[in-house]
Amino acid sequence: MGKRKVLNEAHLKELVLPQQGELLGRVLKISGGNQVIVQCIDGVTRLCRIRGKMKRRMWIRERDIVLVAPWDFDDKRADIIWRYIKDHADWLQNNGYLEPRQPAGAKPVETPAAPAPAAIPSAPVAATTAAPAAQTESQ
Repeated sequence: MGKRKVLNEAHLKELVLPQQGELLGRVLKISGGNQVIVQCIDGVTRLCRIRGKMKRRMWIRERDIVLVAPWDFDDKRADIIWRYIKDHADWLQNNGYLEPRQPAGAKPVETPAAPAPAAIPSAPVAATTAAPAAQTESQ
């Protein structure tokens, strides 16, 4: 049989995109005991656990991009479903998947429009300043 030759990490895994109810996040800290603190793209920091299927096969480090599934009954906790390799994380960044999203119930923040400057007629102002100058020359 022999060894399989792998040129780089991109040949090992396919790209998994988030489905309904899944979020992308960045690992902030490894807490130990299969517990990881993840900053999700919806702005919530969650305590996530590494699934048993991934526990011994895939090492998760700080600053890795992961796919998490929040728990239905506790929004502050989640399961880590997938860890993205560097090439896939760069692709997600370039295609806008890692942009922060508004929560479902939040209203978008509107910036107030700058007030328009008052229209100042330039001709009458120039005429009033020119008239006294003409009077001083004639005297």
